[in-house]
Amino acid sequence: MALPQSKVDETTARIEGLTLPDGAVWANAARTSALGRLQEMGLPGRRDEYWRFTRPEGLNAVEAAPAAILKSDEPPMFDGIDRLKIVFRDGEFDAEASDELALEGLEIERLVDATSTDIHWAKEIFGALEARGQTPVARPFAALNTAFASEGIVIRATKKVSKPISLIYLHESEVSDAMLHFVIRVETGADLTVLENGPAAARFNKCMEVEIADGGAFHHVRAQGRDHERQAVTHIFAKLGAESVFKSFTLTVNGRLTRNEAVIEMTGDDGVAHIAGAALGDGDFHHDDTVFVTHDALNGESRQVFKKVLRNGAVGAFQGKILVKEGAQKTDGYQISQSLLLDEDAQFLAKPELEIYADDVACSHGSTSGAIDDGALFYLRARGIPKGIAQDLLTLSFLAEAIDEIEDEAIAADILGRLEGWLSRRRDG
Repeated sequence: MALPQSKVDETTARIEGLTLPDGAVWANAARTSALGRLQEMGLPGRRDEYWRFTRPEGLNAVEAAPAAILKSDEPPMFDGIDRLKIVFRDGEFDAEASDELALEGLEIERLVDATSTDIHWAKEIFGALEARGQTPVARPFAALNTAFASEGIVIRATKKVSKPISLIYLHESEVSDAMLHFVIRVETGADLTVLENGPAAARFNKCMEVEIADGGAFHHVRAQGRDHERQAVTHIFAKLGAESVFKSFTLTVNGRLTRNEAVIEMTGDDGVAHIAGAALGDGDFHHDDTVFVTHDALNGESRQVFKKVLRNGAVGAFQGKILVKEGAQKTDGYQISQSLLLDEDAQFLAKPELEIYADDVACSHGSTSGAIDDGALFYLRARGIPKGIAQDLLTLSFLAEAIDEIEDEAIAADILGRLEGWLSRRRDG
């Protein structure tokens, strides 16, 4: 089916000033293929089924809209955790601010170096998982990223890695427009944790492809930066082997537009995939989680847990799907999306889906939206707790199920502390 001319024109204008990075033959082929996918599907519009809750115009625009830089004395996220730090300033790798790219049980290098090598393990993953994730739902910004992103990191874990890899995104230019691409391979029996934090750029497009071999484990925790005027679209494409584990949690506080997409493919028996998020929005805030989990093996377990706290006209969206293919018996799929609306101006939009072709499964989904429970609030206030603090306690209780998905207790405590601080500042302000 031919694209509408308006989509053709918009897509052509978006990529006109971009150049495909040059590299090894395999990398060039992957980028050319991604460009072809993008031109075939076109940039998204509001009539596209999975974009009807979110306006893509700012992401489609030729130039990024300026975004003011937040000045804060707050210590950096994850500052108290021993980690290997990799720093990007407005999408450019900062070698001086980063640690040495070396750690036992880890092969790690810049994307530009990996994609310039004729023979590299990343060849089988780069662009391949993104391409698989384009069916049945088109993800144009992921294809745009694969085609044009020249910066990023490739990581191969061969054993249990002693400390997390910390990707730090600094935003220093009000008009920066950044693309980063990450390729991660977790080998059999290996265990890797990746942390992400920072606002990154005025407009940010990130793609992460993660392949987990049999018995491997990948843990991912990110905190998306608080620069309010920023816009971001992110993607995680993960493929799980037998008895492997994928766990991802995202905290989002502020941001004019954030769209987080996750495409998880469970191809090995007894796999576990948990993806969770907590978002807190105030005012001109739009946050969209779009998740697609495919069970294509026996005895798989998946959890989607998303909580959003919204006020002053903030908008939250959730589109989550569990697909159980024929033969994927004993699947256990759980999905919950909930919003806490702190006033009548906030809005939550949800589209939960189940598509099941196996007959021996336990799958459930649910979506709710509501205000703080008056009975619980009265109970706390009757015991001398001021109204504002009582509301904050109930808000933290509401978010607890999502935060509980973080396996590392120190990281979970850091996240909880940030949430308490955010709520306290809003209460005092």
